[in-house]
Amino acid sequence: MRRGLVHVLAWSLATGAAVTLSWWGVHTVMAGTAYDPPRALPITAAGATTQESKPLASSTNRPSPSRSPSRRKGDPSTKPAPTPSRTAADPSPTASGQVKSYDTDGGRVVFDLDRTYATLVSATPGPGWSMQVWKTESWIRVEFSSGAERVSVFCTWHDGPPRVEVGTY
Repeated sequence: MRRGLVHVLAWSLATGAAVTLSWWGVHTVMAGTAYDPPRALPITAAGATTQESKPLASSTNRPSPSRSPSRRKGDPSTKPAPTPSRTAADPSPTASGQVKSYDTDGGRVVFDLDRTYATLVSATPGPGWSMQVWKTESWIRVEFSSGAERVSVFCTWHDGPPRVEVGTY
């Protein structure tokens, strides 16, 4: 009886060790896969990054677009203005930590707007558009370009709560 109990105890310890080692190995391999939360596009702090447009496929959940106003170009036969035409899309958020999305002709930009600052969650260029991002301590600018067309999404918070301006030029 004692010999059987020792074998059961040894088998239990060996099985527990094997399960623990297997879980650790699988967990290490699965880290950084599609099961992690979605990540924003890489952004350099001092410079700008350019990304060519390509379709993105993901099995992860993405934030649902808010009902914020988007700025679209009017009639396609109109010529773009020679100087940037900017309009305020969101003068002041009412609650901190709001994730807001801005859809433009050039692509989509998502910001996390707090009371005193903003962070870029993601920026995705539309088909045929490329993108550049600039960041400082008091503003973030995302510019989409396609040929001579430019769409700029500019978020500032240096003199108050974050506000987002969308300009087409």
